[in-house]
Amino acid sequence: MSISFIETKDPKDFPEYKELFSLIENFMGYLPHAFLLMADNPNLLNAFSGLSNEIFSSDEIDNQTKQLIALASSLSSGCKYCQSHTSHGAERAGVSVDKILSILDYQNSDHFSKKEKCVLDLAFASGKVPNEAKKEHFDKLKKHFTLSQITIIVSVISLFGFLNRWNDTFGTQIENVPGDFVNNELIPKGWVK
Repeated sequence: MSISFIETKDPKDFPEYKELFSLIENFMGYLPHAFLLMADNPNLLNAFSGLSNEIFSSDEIDNQTKQLIALASSLSSGCKYCQSHTSHGAERAGVSVDKILSILDYQNSDHFSKKEKCVLDLAFASGKVPNEAKKEHFDKLKKHFTLSQITIIVSVISLFGFLNRWNDTFGTQIENVPGDFVNNELIPKGWVK
C-alpha cells in the first residue's frame, strides 16, 4: 500500500493496534495515514499517541480553539495534508465553515474574539520557519490565559509542528474524508488552494 513517498502497510497488518486505530477513527472520523507510517515503530506510535491524547483530552483549552490553533500552524507552515485534517477537525469540533474560511484574515474578521486573535497571532508566527514567536505574543496571551492554558496552546502548536514536518517530508496522501471536506465545503466557497 502506498500512501506516501514510501510503501507502508494496511491497518489490518497491525492487529496489535486495532483498538488504538478504532479510537483514532472514532475521534477523527477516519484513520490518518500518518499513523500507519508510524505503526512500524511501536515506540514512536505509542509516544506520539500518548502525547496527542494528553493534549487533546486536556480541558484547559476547548477543542474548537485547539483545532483553530492546529489549522493556523499548518497554514503557516504550508502543510496541505495537515491543513485538510485541521480544517475538517475544526468543523467536526463545531467551528462554522464561515469561520474556517475567514482564518487567513482573522485579524479583520468578526468571527474571532480578541482572545482567539491573540492565540492565532502566536500560532501563525510559530508555524513559520524561522519561528517568529516573540515576547509580545505571550504578553497578550497572559491577559486572557493562565500559564497552564498557554502551555496547552504551545503544545498544540508544537504537536502540529511535528506533524507538518512528518507529513510534508513523507508526502503523506490526504485521506478521502478530510480531502472531500476541503474539496466540497471549503474550495467552492473560497478556500485558498
